Order: sequence, then structure tokens, then C-alpha cells
Amino acid sequence: MLKIFSTQLFGLFKKWQDSHEESIEDAARILAQASVGEGHIYIYGTQEMQAVGIEATEGVDALANAKVWDSSASFDDISASDRFLIITRESDDKEALLLAQHLSNQFIPFATISALPSDSTEQLASYSDVHFDLQLKQGLVPNESGERVGYPSAIGALFIYHGIKFTLDEILADY
Repeated sequence: MLKIFSTQLFGLFKKWQDSHEESIEDAARILAQASVGEGHIYIYGTQEMQAVGIEATEGVDALANAKVWDSSASFDDISASDRFLIITRESDDKEALLLAQHLSNQFIPFATISALPSDSTEQLASYSDVHFDLQLKQGLVPNESGERVGYPSAIGALFIYHGIKFTLDEILADY
């Protein structure tokens, strides 16, 4: 199973790299606005996607000015110079949608990472300045009972985050 999973995952890495190259630059530019200004880069992840916030704030290559956004925090704490990266398993996450709606109404730029659901429900992508579709609909590997397992949403989000981080570092080095 591991060989199948890694083969499928490598295919996804290539797909994400090819389909998100321009968006990674756009997201890095948005986040750079907070880094060169007086703002913070807030990372808000739900469920397993909290891994991105931990990586951004506590990882070996932590992101300067990054803070994890807590859903219990007050919207009054957000300034116009702050920028956000919102990460969810699926783009119709209710808590993330509330934050996205607020940011959009306040004209605060932000990027999102999630899998887009196939139905036409309200989605983060409709509010965000840049959206990364994880292109995940099910697990990557069939098990003995025919179910698909191995849903690499956090791995995908971390892959995209690192692409944004590398590009952001290049932008800030030129600044």
C-alpha cells in the first residue's frame, strides 16, 4: 500500500506544482504586505490543517511575523495591515467561512488552501484573493474492503505552504 500511496502522492506533488505556480507567487505577495508593513501574517487551520500554523510559527524555518489565528479571537484584533492564510480540509468549512466573510468585508487580502467540494455550496474560494485547490475527492489507495484511504490533505497544505514560504523569502530578500 505504501508504494501505491507514494506513487499517487508524487503525482499530486507534480500536479500541485504545475497548477499552482502563479498562485503561489500571488499568495506570497499578499503575505509580504504584512511582513514589510506593520501587520502580522495569521495562519488559521482547521482540524489536521493546524499543522501549517505549527510549521509556520514553530518550525525550523518559521515565518517572520506569523501567528496562529484562534477562532475564539476577536475580529477587533485584526488590523488593515494583517494578512491571512486560511487552510481547511474542504472549502465549505463553516468557521473558516465566517472568518473569510469578515476579511472580505473589511477588504483584508488573504489566501486559502482547501479541497473544493463538487456541489455548489458556499466556498472559501469565492471570498479569497488566492485559492489553492488540493484537488482531493477521496483517499489515494484502495484497501482490502474497497474503501479509499490515505487522504493527504495536510501533506498537500504543507507542500503549498512551503512553496509560498520559499517565494515569500525571495520577495523579502529583494526588498
